[in-house]
Amino acid sequence: MMLFNDCFRGINILLTGHTGFKGSWLALWLRQLGANVTGIALPPDTQPAHWDLLQLSLNSHFADINNRQDIAAVMQQAAPELVIHFAAQPLVRASYEDPVATWQTNVMGTVNVLEACRHQPSVKAIVAITTDKVYENAERGEHFTESDPLGGHDPYSASKAACELVVQSYRRSFFSKQNVLVASARAGNVIGGGDWARDRLVPDIIRAMHADSPLMIRHPQAIRPWQHVLDSLSGYLCVAQHLLMGEADKARAWNFGPDQRDNKTVADVLVQMKTHWPELIWSEVPPPHVHEAHCLMLDSRAAQTQLQWQPVWNFAQTAQHTAQWYQQFYQHNNIISAQQLDFYIRCAQQAGLVWASH
Repeated sequence: MMLFNDCFRGINILLTGHTGFKGSWLALWLRQLGANVTGIALPPDTQPAHWDLLQLSLNSHFADINNRQDIAAVMQQAAPELVIHFAAQPLVRASYEDPVATWQTNVMGTVNVLEACRHQPSVKAIVAITTDKVYENAERGEHFTESDPLGGHDPYSASKAACELVVQSYRRSFFSKQNVLVASARAGNVIGGGDWARDRLVPDIIRAMHADSPLMIRHPQAIRPWQHVLDSLSGYLCVAQHLLMGEADKARAWNFGPDQRDNKTVADVLVQMKTHWPELIWSEVPPPHVHEAHCLMLDSRAAQTQLQWQPVWNFAQTAQHTAQWYQQFYQHNNIISAQQLDFYIRCAQQAGLVWASH
């Protein structure tokens, strides 16, 4: 099969944050696509960790993106044509606990990566991954488009909005003169197998069930754009393909969210997961005295019309494949990431998506 017009085969790609949840899934996919992948990240901070379980063969470096010299050295060694920047402090509540480290990693870490790219002549394209939380959210229940004002209440959201400004500044100040195309990508609330991060809904479900205790839920009516990790990654790869093809008009910010019907509450996710885990129970607890957005939804029409991207799995399918991954892991010690990726690609081909054409 020829995915993404076979544009990743044989090219050098630098992937920051490859040991994280989303980064490890993308490393798996890029290896399947035939890319030469170099990863740079901190060691996994959970046990188990999806990265450790995959046992991928690639050039992996454990380093901190806050260390400019380390980033520059790996960049020079890897000589990438494409850089995909995931590495970040990705948790809202952790950003309240350590705002300085959050700002340092998410803003200056991104500066370090882009600065290394600026001095590496092999680089042709960069995709910086931010978040759906970069928008100034007045809680009016609107679907955010890429042109909406950036903002953020908590240190994580605000630092990622600042990251968007860093990307925009480097694009305008440096990369436009070097013919390097730079895009940013904003996905929804991503779920899928292999995530054990704290303060995320699905890993919290897993921990509660294994502790045989009720899950404590802070905001059951909070609305989020839930999507499978592979749907977000297909969006990132779509925009990367267009950048590598030299399409300068695609060097911009992009939303990659679920179908609008799949914006669901936390309670909806729990009810759906209970169909796969009947033993799941939960209780509502008073929320902590920190701000968390009530409603967050993305408008992805630009990606659908200009990149011919769209999500492959709906909400029910996303929940089903997520539950299946953990059930196979805990009941049979099976790692089914590669099988799920293959099935996802078959579903995309059956849906006639351009990036998955034969």
